[in-house]
Amino acid sequence: MKIYTKTGDQGQTGLYGGERVSKADLRVEVYGTVDELNAQVAVALCEELEQEKIMQLSTIQFNLFTLGSEVATPTDKLYLASGKPRLSLVIQQQDIEQLEQWMDQMEEFLDPLKYFILPGGGRASSLLHVCRTVTRRAERHLVALAQNEQVRAELLVYLNRLSDYFFVLSRYVAKTQGKQEAVWNPNSR
Repeated sequence: MKIYTKTGDQGQTGLYGGERVSKADLRVEVYGTVDELNAQVAVALCEELEQEKIMQLSTIQFNLFTLGSEVATPTDKLYLASGKPRLSLVIQQQDIEQLEQWMDQMEEFLDPLKYFILPGGGRASSLLHVCRTVTRRAERHLVALAQNEQVRAELLVYLNRLSDYFFVLSRYVAKTQGKQEAVWNPNSR
């Protein structure tokens, strides 16, 4: 089977369920940004990280693909005619709670924040800051989509919590690797 289909040569792509839309469609922008985020997580995984953090990031990659598949499915196609969900996997409350638990564990190890943190703190930490900012962009696009179409609340909450997770993880990695975080202190100028 060839990877190229030529069906997108005119600027259209297929959503899950068969509907064709412009590649500039907001839904495509959301799941494309989620795909970009997943690739950024893969780059972060190339760094020296604790095995537990590698497992967390691998779980997040799986969840991002799950989230992207739901976004790629128009709301009216989420369920089959029988009423059964079309997708066997969706982001659930337990996925959000897992992010919160991971953050709580890392925050026990971190000093309380006194200033805003600038992206940095070493290569691995900086890559995680990139993950955080791409997550925020995906979240903004999803919010825009939710203003026009039905989006399950769990998707919005997951992306919001995920950006927090990347922030905490970037701080954790900087500290465990002995790297200095840069702070934005208006009084230091």
